[in-house]
Amino acid sequence: MAEFRFDEVSKRFGAIQALSGLSLHVGDGEFLVLLGPTGAGKTTTLRLLAGLEKPDSGRVWIGGEDITEEPPAARDLAFVFQQYSLYPHLSVFDNLAFPLRSPARRVPEPQIEVRVREVARLLHIEEKLSSRATQLSGGQMQRVAIGRALVRTPQIYLMDEPLSSLDAKLRGELRVELKRIQQELGATMLYVTHDQTEAMTLATRVGVLDHGRLVQLGTPREIYEDPVSTYVATRLGSPVINLLPRSLLPALAAPAQCATVGVRTEHARVRPANGGGALGRVTRIENLGDQIHLHVGIAEHDFVTLAQDGHGLAGGEAVDIEFVRPLFFDAAGARLQ
Repeated sequence: MAEFRFDEVSKRFGAIQALSGLSLHVGDGEFLVLLGPTGAGKTTTLRLLAGLEKPDSGRVWIGGEDITEEPPAARDLAFVFQQYSLYPHLSVFDNLAFPLRSPARRVPEPQIEVRVREVARLLHIEEKLSSRATQLSGGQMQRVAIGRALVRTPQIYLMDEPLSSLDAKLRGELRVELKRIQQELGATMLYVTHDQTEAMTLATRVGVLDHGRLVQLGTPREIYEDPVSTYVATRLGSPVINLLPRSLLPALAAPAQCATVGVRTEHARVRPANGGGALGRVTRIENLGDQIHLHVGIAEHDFVTLAQDGHGLAGGEAVDIEFVRPLFFDAAGARLQ
């Protein structure tokens, strides 16, 4: 495995600035997740590292070597795409073995046999090795697609939202397996997604991209607890963080430049209002089994918080809210300390 680095890398496609001055260092054996919506620059970053695109400026390094001008075949990377891209006429065994039979990196057949069966065991698909790819479920096909990358033991694994086309149950299962495999292999992985759950559960560190700029880099806990902006704050957390205008909370102590107050759902305490001056009213109660979400109307804003079973509140009831660890942002959305 190997470390990699981007030094002030920029890339433009016509009028679209896909990446702007990206500087990023990822250590050997690290699982980095790039998080952001469509158009943030996630896939462009993968393609630049893979050599499928050339930067307009800046340099790309792998293992201490400048590989900016190297062709994709010389970079020793494995790419897992969003779609399975399997060979339907081949068995699972032959799909997994295909990269090892490439003329560029041909491996002796006895070693292929050992490696394919080892990866199939890691992915729990050893009983499917003789099956055609067309006979597999969606989850099994994605396991094969991931396994086709794992058999090669490249320097770096690149993954472009490989779980997004699966249903929720399969995504959960494969998240657990992918993290386990990465830890067992000690693999260096660059994984891109718009899914906050994948970022929180998989990453050693998370990089948040916004229109081609890396706006924050840190552990999932750091990104969640100390976002640098409202943009970053809304990327992690379910339900999403509550953002309220400062003017609605005149009694709350806040920095002078504060324009917006952010409150995570677990950082609010709702209680029945005593007398006048209620902050809002309960508009809806969602019982999700493991959690109860209280929706409180504050002016025209919907404020969501967690409640304990037996909270004693009813729809339409006037309530006060105690804010625990609120976050403060200025008019541009930047975090105030």
